[in-house]
Amino acid sequence: MANVAVIYYSSTGNVHRLAQAAAESAEKAGAEVRLRRVAELAPESVVAGTPAWAEHAAATADIAEASLADLEWADVILFGTPTRFGLPAAQLKQFIDTTGGLWFQGKLVNKVVSSFVSTSTAHGGQESTVLALNNTFYHWGAIIVPPGFADTVQFEPENGNPYGASSISGNNPANVAEANLSAVEYQARRAVEIADALKRGFSAA
Repeated sequence: MANVAVIYYSSTGNVHRLAQAAAESAEKAGAEVRLRRVAELAPESVVAGTPAWAEHAAATADIAEASLADLEWADVILFGTPTRFGLPAAQLKQFIDTTGGLWFQGKLVNKVVSSFVSTSTAHGGQESTVLALNNTFYHWGAIIVPPGFADTVQFEPENGNPYGASSISGNNPANVAEANLSAVEYQARRAVEIADALKRGFSAA
């Protein structure tokens, strides 16, 4: 059984919805799952000034914040983020920047990692955000498992990103297409399957 940490940042709920779908899919695949949000860095006054942001923050306040212990525990780490100028959100990046100690001890080597994203518009930096996250995983010595085009769901008109599942929000809260949810569900299953195979292989070795 693989341990899966789904770690994400979401301001108005789109990435949160993708993260929920990924977590549920990993559980159905037989994994033990931790759904974790990273800490909010924006000032409370900024969050409160945007109703959808404030509502989502209140609605997800009971979800535990991600910790380094979650990374150490996990065999699979699924990261979710909105894009910020083609890069991950600062909140997720700040969490990743705290992983130096684990990296130095080699505790992130051979973790299976995969990422998913949301943008407000088409061509809004989805692919570049996933690729930017991958730069970190190369340093970790982790094993990047993309969805590719290994499942028919990737050929749905709303999908087609082989780097990681993605959605287009149109600046509407919690606006994720069903096909996008199916894509991230597939991505999570694939990551669990690869992690299980790796665990069996390492054990045999």
